[in-house]
Amino acid sequence: MGLEIVDDIREDYVYDLVKSGKREDGRGFREYRQISVERDLIKRAEGSARVKVGDTDVLVGVKLELGEPFPDTPDKGVLITNAELVPLASPGFESGPPNENSIQLARVVDRGIRGSETTDLEKLCIEEGEKVWIVFIDIHILDDNGNLMDAAALGAIASLLNIRIPNEKYGVTGENTLPIRDTPVAVTMVKIEGNILVDPNFDEENAATSKLTVISNADGTLSGMQKSGSGGLKEEEIAEMVEIGIEKAGEIRESYL
Repeated sequence: MGLEIVDDIREDYVYDLVKSGKREDGRGFREYRQISVERDLIKRAEGSARVKVGDTDVLVGVKLELGEPFPDTPDKGVLITNAELVPLASPGFESGPPNENSIQLARVVDRGIRGSETTDLEKLCIEEGEKVWIVFIDIHILDDNGNLMDAAALGAIASLLNIRIPNEKYGVTGENTLPIRDTPVAVTMVKIEGNILVDPNFDEENAATSKLTVISNADGTLSGMQKSGSGGLKEEEIAEMVEIGIEKAGEIRESYL
């Protein structure tokens, strides 16, 4: 049996379940899979976290180095986010340079952190125009069973929260903690057969006509959104998804950050 036929069978199975008000793993439409967060697993990084959302498994490491600021922001530190989708994590991943999916994943995580002004980049400036801290956020996908976005975003903020800047190592004076001002949390939802499902697994993502990630801050304001998929979303559906996203983000923030 060809892979395309198998995929079609899986999609039909997901459609039929959703029509009957069910999901293949028994969750409610607005229920997350089990989440776990482990911190400080990478000894050579200033901060790290491993996040599991069901069988989706993501490792995030944050490294700080001294360097030059960007010319247009001489008084601010630099934030660089990268994502690596290794072939062992999913049959859909290929070796080689970053592809469209890894670039999009990194950009959305980066957008949430920048949009919320999670860290005060001005406080990462040591000498204006000459020397600043560069924050590298590296996302490694260990296993993909859907909803990489939420796992990666949670891993990034969990890694940033308890970082200590290695001032002594470089002979720099000043505070030794990374200034954190907010905790953005991403919540991804898909639309299947007119229903909104939170935290889609791999099969649900493939069956969905549209997907929306809502990134919100601790006070409920939005710091980022990303829509994908060929299907459209009505204004009232987006409003409902935003409301769900803010509510679920609050629950995740309270439990895991």
